[in-house]
Amino acid sequence: MVKEKACVFISGVGSNLKSIIYNSRESNFPINVSLVLSNNNKAQGINHARKFAIPFKILDGNIDKFENNALKEISDRNIKLICLAGFMRILSKNFIRRFKGKIINIHPSLLPRYKGLNTFKRALKNKDKFTGCTVHYVDEKLDNGRIIIKKRVNINNDDNESDLKKRVQLEERIVYSMAIRKIFKK
Repeated sequence: MVKEKACVFISGVGSNLKSIIYNSRESNFPINVSLVLSNNNKAQGINHARKFAIPFKILDGNIDKFENNALKEISDRNIKLICLAGFMRILSKNFIRRFKGKIINIHPSLLPRYKGLNTFKRALKNKDKFTGCTVHYVDEKLDNGRIIIKKRVNINNDDNESDLKKRVQLEERIVYSMAIRKIFKK
């Protein structure tokens, strides 16, 4: 099976990156993580790239500098899919247009509900019965692109933000790879 080359953008721990890497090691998984890019020189997720000998770059600076350097790296490696996995920067409209239909993101809510930050806090404040996560294509509006897959997570009466975040993140690690398979129909 010929796998498509993918790049994962991270800013933090890299739990979704780790899951995608593990799944990409399966022979029938449609992508190979060929590059990891981070905007944060303290991102712990870089250690996952190191462990699996995946090329990585830490691209500090403003978003323009990050994007220009990222474009070079992506072009040099013939990347076909960009996965945003805990990447805490908003990409420019020009960058998104250049890779239209080739950038996906995971968001910790059932979009279109709770776009942006503090999703767990908002769900608890509104006394929602459930929340979840959504993998979607990235378009020019924040957390707006076409939805690939969602996963619902019940909210317990005694949940706090930390408890809820942990349960949703467990589902994220499963759902992100399911979405990648769905995109490539594998």
